[in-house]
Amino acid sequence: MQEVLVPNKTIYVSDEDLPLFKRAAELAGGSLSAAIGAALRRYVDAEEGRTEGFDEITVRVGVGVGRKVRFSGILLGKLGRSTSTREEEYRVYRTRSGKFAVHVSRSPEEYDSHSSGNWVRELTNWRVMLGIDESSWVFAQAESTLEVAATIEELAGKIPPELYAVVAQLADEPAVEDLDL
Repeated sequence: MQEVLVPNKTIYVSDEDLPLFKRAAELAGGSLSAAIGAALRRYVDAEEGRTEGFDEITVRVGVGVGRKVRFSGILLGKLGRSTSTREEEYRVYRTRSGKFAVHVSRSPEEYDSHSSGNWVRELTNWRVMLGIDESSWVFAQAESTLEVAATIEELAGKIPPELYAVVAQLADEPAVEDLDL
C-alpha cells in the first residue's frame, strides 16, 4: 500500500462569506473541498461552452411541472403549430458534443363540452354567449419531452419535415465565427 500525500491549500474567506462556505460544505457532505471542486467543474464547463458560442439551455421534461434538464447548446430552429384543442412547439439544438437535442412541448388538451366544431351554430346559442347556460371543460396536464439524435439523418424522423429542412441547412454552421476586422 502506498501513501499518497495531498498538499493543503489555504483559501482566504471574508467574514461575510463564511456562512456560504459553511452551507456549501454541509451540502457536499461535510467536505468544503468537494463543494469547491464541484462548483469549479461546473463553472469551467459553462465558461468553456460560452466561449465556444454555446448557451446554457434549461428545459422542462415530463408531465406537468416535470423536472428541469440542462445542457450546452445552440438553438438551430423552432416550429410551433396548433389545433383547436392543443398547441405544440418543437425546438432543435445542436449540443456541444455535436448531437441534436429535440425539445417538444405540448400544451394541455382542452375540450369544451358545448363546442360542436361549428362556430356559426355556436353563435346562435344565445344562452351560452350570455353566460346563462352552464359550461364545462376538461384539462389534461401538459407534457414535454427531450430526445437526442446523434446525427442529422437520425433527426429526420423526430421533427416535422419543414423544421428538418431549416435545421439541416444550419447544422454545420459554426457556433462562433471570429472575424479579423
